Amino acid sequence: MSFPAGGAQTHGVLGVDGCRSGWVGVVLAPGHQVVGVLGASIAALVEAATAAAGTIQAVGIDMPIHPPEAGYRRADIAASAHLGRKASSIFPTPARLVLDAASYADACAVARALDGRAISRQAWALRAKILEVGAWLPSAPSPVYEVHPEVSFSLLTGAPIMAGKRSAAGLAARRQALADAGIEAPIDLAEARGVAADDVLDAAVVAWSARRVTAGQARSFPDPPERLPDGRLAAIWA
Repeated sequence: MSFPAGGAQTHGVLGVDGCRSGWVGVVLAPGHQVVGVLGASIAALVEAATAAAGTIQAVGIDMPIHPPEAGYRRADIAASAHLGRKASSIFPTPARLVLDAASYADACAVARALDGRAISRQAWALRAKILEVGAWLPSAPSPVYEVHPEVSFSLLTGAPIMAGKRSAAGLAARRQALADAGIEAPIDLAEARGVAADDVLDAAVVAWSARRVTAGQARSFPDPPERLPDGRLAAIWA
């Protein structure tokens, strides 16, 4: 594995993706190590990564971390525009009030009242993880950046990978792209219950983007990032 220009890597970076059993992570650690970790919660995953690889300089995560008050996020719009024909892999992030609803039916009602449209089942299925990450963020031990794997792979390879990420061709293309970047994804993690091969590859490319952030080489969607009313910067990084 070769690290990007801009100085040697002195601390690890962690890429995170959700999976059926909780969370899967890939650490790009000093000494050219790639370490896979699992956790039932995001806090447990980061603790496992720290125990396995030492100090974590940055965490990249494939999960929305700045839900909007209403409407579309600029990050989702910019990432969708970048992906073009692959834009369907970006779903609109539900508003905060929608995420606070007690049921999918209630969430759709709130969403229609706010924006005139219901939310997808896919978005609702991620509700618990979005809320978990939001509750954890204030105690995160290092900076956390939102990353979308399909955006990251598009920059890694020079264009979006059109093959579905769960298909044999899609898995092979993504694994090869990582290998070409010097990252041997710990695909054996996919043998764990509740972890799929595409989850591991997504976590690995999210770690690639987290490393680019720490090296000052990452792109943000939008560019520049959106500044929220509380001063935080909101963007998808790759």
